[in-house]
Amino acid sequence: MTATRLTEVPLLPEIRLYQAAEQTGLFDGGYSSDRPPPFWAFAWPGGVALARHLLDQPQTVRGRRVVDLGSGSGVVAIAAWLAQAQGVRAVDTDPEAVTAIERNAVANGAQVEAVLGAADPMRIGDAEVVLVGDAFYTASVGAAMTKLLTATARRGVEVLVGDPGRGFLPRRLLTEVGRYDVPVRRALEDTGVKPTTIWRFT
Repeated sequence: MTATRLTEVPLLPEIRLYQAAEQTGLFDGGYSSDRPPPFWAFAWPGGVALARHLLDQPQTVRGRRVVDLGSGSGVVAIAAWLAQAQGVRAVDTDPEAVTAIERNAVANGAQVEAVLGAADPMRIGDAEVVLVGDAFYTASVGAAMTKLLTATARRGVEVLVGDPGRGFLPRRLLTEVGRYDVPVRRALEDTGVKPTTIWRFT
């Protein structure tokens, strides 16, 4: 597992995460196609903005069953718990991410069910709110997420996405509900601030 330490998250003074060192790049650990890079070791802007949105608008999840898909570090799931969601499930395909979610939840006193698996209807289950932070970064992942989240929204589930302008976001299906300027690492984003939008699937 990538070396991490418990540090504060920009824009989220309520939350601390185990994160890689400031100058660490996503592929600095020698990761390859048969071992996913440690997305979970960083606080990505889509997730940070979505977490901030939940803390600013806690009524979005308060008392409701929540699933965070492609959870990574678990920052969105932790924010949902802090905003008094009834129950929070965090789903990721990387076993190391599941471990990271569990560690981060404990560090923040949050009760989050970390689940290993793909983003699919079975993992969503009876959720009333589905959250996705920064998942539209490749064509294949974006297409799969779009199909799943469109079908989920049609069932009456509220679906919120945090996205900093990734190339595979289906904007035609979305309504903007918020916007944040998220401080980010130049080693990851080649900029110091990433404007990030919160979207609702319609």
